[in-house]
Amino acid sequence: MSTSEGRAAGRGDRTRYTQLLDHAGRTTVALRAAPGGAAARPWGSGVLIAPGWVLTCAHVLAASDGRRRDTGPDGVFGVTFDGRVVPARLAYDLSRPDPAAGPAAARADLALVQLLDPETDHPCAWLSDQPATLLEDAYIFRGHDASGAVTEGDDGADTGRRGERVVPEAGAVGDPQEGGCEPEPGGGRGARGRAEHTAPAGPRAPAPPVDHFIAVRFGARDARGLQFGSDVRVSPGASGGPLLDCDRGEVVGIVKGRHQQDHVGLAVPVTALRGLGPEHLVAGAEGLGPDPYHALMSLHDRWHWAGQDLGRTDGLTWFDAQHMIMAGRGRLWGVQERLQALDLLARLPAPRDPLVVEAAVGEVLERGDRPGAWLLRTWRDGHGALYQGSDPYTELRAFVHYLRIVAQLTADEVRDAPGDEAAAVREQAARLAEFVQAKAVVLQPQDRRRIGPVRRRPRSVLVEFEPLFYDEGGQELFNWSVSEGYGQGQWLRVDVQESAGGVPFEQAREQVLRRLGGRLLRADGDAGPNARVRLEVAVPEGRWDTAAGQWEVAASTRRTARLRPVGPGRAVILRDQGRREQVDPAWLRRWQGLAAARELQALRIPPRPGADARSGSAEAIWQLLETAGEGALPALCHTVADGFGRDAVGVALDTGFPAGLWPAHGHGEERDCDAGCEEFHRGVRELLQGSGGVARLPELVRQLRAKAAEAAEEGTHWARDLVLLYDDPEDPIPPLFTDRPQMSPR
Repeated sequence: MSTSEGRAAGRGDRTRYTQLLDHAGRTTVALRAAPGGAAARPWGSGVLIAPGWVLTCAHVLAASDGRRRDTGPDGVFGVTFDGRVVPARLAYDLSRPDPAAGPAAARADLALVQLLDPETDHPCAWLSDQPATLLEDAYIFRGHDASGAVTEGDDGADTGRRGERVVPEAGAVGDPQEGGCEPEPGGGRGARGRAEHTAPAGPRAPAPPVDHFIAVRFGARDARGLQFGSDVRVSPGASGGPLLDCDRGEVVGIVKGRHQQDHVGLAVPVTALRGLGPEHLVAGAEGLGPDPYHALMSLHDRWHWAGQDLGRTDGLTWFDAQHMIMAGRGRLWGVQERLQALDLLARLPAPRDPLVVEAAVGEVLERGDRPGAWLLRTWRDGHGALYQGSDPYTELRAFVHYLRIVAQLTADEVRDAPGDEAAAVREQAARLAEFVQAKAVVLQPQDRRRIGPVRRRPRSVLVEFEPLFYDEGGQELFNWSVSEGYGQGQWLRVDVQESAGGVPFEQAREQVLRRLGGRLLRADGDAGPNARVRLEVAVPEGRWDTAAGQWEVAASTRRTARLRPVGPGRAVILRDQGRREQVDPAWLRRWQGLAAARELQALRIPPRPGADARSGSAEAIWQLLETAGEGALPALCHTVADGFGRDAVGVALDTGFPAGLWPAHGHGEERDCDAGCEEFHRGVRELLQGSGGVARLPELVRQLRAKAAEAAEEGTHWARDLVLLYDDPEDPIPPLFTDRPQMSPR
């Protein structure tokens, strides 16, 4: 590029940065005495970062002797912007020690100020989501004079220049030819003039001139904070104002002052806000709830996304200025992708544990260690840890992978939760997943394959036996598969045995059991600490007597591991292999009735003690089941392998019943019910009366099996071979399997 071309490019850059500095000026406020009080110099600066919230340095709200500023009743003071002074109050002070954490706990010279009028209309600055560690060029705010305009000193701010008016001389901010955001030659006030902009609707003061900002060289980051050029004098009125990275168009720090020994300028990184907690709430303030950092940044990110709504008349936004700066850089994950991604993340609940965020970032970056020397608390923070610098494709792949993990983790957290709130979370997780899918279309095939099967938290392992046909000897043959389940009809097949001829049922079961122990242990590990996923077994008609709770599987992954019965240690349920994909309305209606019932009732089949099987004709059973109440659950003491019991289960399934209880080794039609049957039905009644609903049945049956296996409680032996049919139509089993593992559609 020629010298003339370089100068032309520099003039173009300055035009773009002028718009950014105009927005930064309108979001920088002055903090001063309460509205209506005696006129006084501003105490310092602050930055509007979310609707009704100002970020500043905590020391700005203290006088030079360390005492709290002289405020009005209830601690009210003034915040000046757009030519007006509005009432505000200190809400959070991050510089205060946390008594519960001890004196060594980390503190930050930051405070959050709340505007007291929730209807106050104002712009907001953009806070960076990534740590400022490799920046070079930046701007700082000059400060305010007595009218709240610019550059008038006061009595604090670590500068050692109490009451001094500071105006940097021309050239004092470094070589004006270096970097992409240098000031105009001369660097003094008025060198840039005013930036033109479209004001929001309603009365507005003129836009502040862009020379409210001084270009500085960003140096380093250490324990004191972010450092910038020692040749820049920081006005006391600048304390609490923004440190603006002009390359990315973001606020990366809050100016603290000038170090008295080595004279470098210092700023608190905005990532220090990640330490914000409820313990920093000032007495009497309303606050942001139990997780104020997540709440604050959600307000911030959603506000910026809403600023791009169609039909708004507020003129150019901060995002527009960022987009102008970043245009033409060839980024695949640009400011528009970031804007939408952070809005979608802001609509999700906070992660249940910060370690989940670090684990997701570590998985994306393919390293198990922490992604950096900074705390990651929210999904937004994880997003900020993934910028890859000069490689646009690697950066895009990382963000797509991370957001896919977040969408799945969030959906998993509420997959079984009832209520409107959980449904709303599932909807937002689905929106994020759709956004990720749209951005993934440009990835290379191998990356789409790698990112596709995101490691998730399984809720169950499903063993399915698929009947094929009968051999010449009349023996039924089967194929089988094993899948991991994630709820709502989402399955991942992890093991398949498929052949043209199939194998007899007993042989298929033995093949499954040889591999099932290790598969269950792996699923337990993926599900989380101390988790025990549910075992689900889908069988065809005629195999409803399968006592899967008594199956014995390897207790560890050792080659010589002992075999242990699976039923006492984890929930085991039976599912109907004939129900899949298409949900019968009667099935769904019965399930919803059971879920809504305050109490479950055992529905004995045959209906009365002493009735023999002949009195329980198919038509009578059909009538009994069709007219049963919402909370009814069929209970049979007969064998369900054949005869009356098999017919009864078939009728129950055809009339929509999703759950039922029977012993694997019930009695046949050759004898009537006896005392053992009465004990069984009494036990089932007691189980259902105290169940608390159908959702708890699998775990309650597991507890019964455990007591029966250990003979820990008298009268529970009837539960040793208890079978629980539990067929959730909102989580149907997958379609018939093919010759390779696959994820089933909803």
